[in-house]
Amino acid sequence: LRGHSNAFSSGEIEEIGELFYAGKAGGSVSIENFIRAIDYAALHKDDTSIINSEEHKPHFRETGRHPLGLGQCATEYFYGGGKSHGHYTHEELDVNVEPKVFVDKLAYNTVKLVRVLFDAATGWRNDNITPNNIMNRVIYLETIAAVPGMVAAIIRHFKSLRAMERDGGLLNMFLEEANNERMHLLTFVGMKNPGRLFRLAVILGQFGFGSAFLGAYIISPKFCHRFVGYVEEEACSTYTKIINAIESAPEGSDLANWRTEHAPNIAKSYWKLGEQGTVLDLMYAVRADEAEHRDVNHLVSRLKEGEANPLYNPEAKLDMTLVKYLEDLMKTSPQKQ
Repeated sequence: LRGHSNAFSSGEIEEIGELFYAGKAGGSVSIENFIRAIDYAALHKDDTSIINSEEHKPHFRETGRHPLGLGQCATEYFYGGGKSHGHYTHEELDVNVEPKVFVDKLAYNTVKLVRVLFDAATGWRNDNITPNNIMNRVIYLETIAAVPGMVAAIIRHFKSLRAMERDGGLLNMFLEEANNERMHLLTFVGMKNPGRLFRLAVILGQFGFGSAFLGAYIISPKFCHRFVGYVEEEACSTYTKIINAIESAPEGSDLANWRTEHAPNIAKSYWKLGEQGTVLDLMYAVRADEAEHRDVNHLVSRLKEGEANPLYNPEAKLDMTLVKYLEDLMKTSPQKQ
């Protein structure tokens, strides 16, 4: 792969190396199987994208085994993918999953009720969006939003220990989700330092919501992930309103200043906003993160017990690498001749 630096970055090469080593448990692969893997990947390259449909199609379902003989060991401890950090199209952002079954409808209506109560408690109005209102809302929201991912990870962790079996890579994904929400919080508190009463409200909110979500997750993980999916839909909507308010704010206003005001350094480094990254750029990146959490939780709510994480499949990742390798090989071969 290092001989095809035009097609692969150093980060991709390192990631693929880790996946291959883990998948083969440090072993090697024969030339015959390597050629078979390239052939299969080239013929089925349209099937190796990230799964986002209602029907989950197991990879290599025809044979049940990858030509390279890879396993799923890496999913248990390696999660280097799945983070878009701001790369979402407008069409992908505007997604709402229609509730169909009872659990979905219960989760949907619960979120709508919570939204009404939360708006009333925080005094949020869509026609009166100010920097102070935004900061109060997003800071409190992110202290709560970081709870579900950690609860899901903890419960799955203890279940894996208790049952002495693999988790399928979901644990790592939820830990990353929880940390991502925490990064939102650390970024926003760099813009406003909450007072004592606010911090007290956070403690009470974490205790109340954390306890309720923990109990609900033990009873029905499916409900909880669907609930979080609908919460994230509301979060996307809120951040869209914030972005629109910033972009349409009259010049000279405090909100308009966010179009040029630099984002906190922690945000510039985490989302790679660049040296001139603004608060507006930050809001776009956070909204994309919320959209990703929305998609992940809606997808996980449909997974059956024992299914591996479909968003980070080592076999599919390696197949995409083989396709890129083959395409770059075809481009460079005539030049060498």
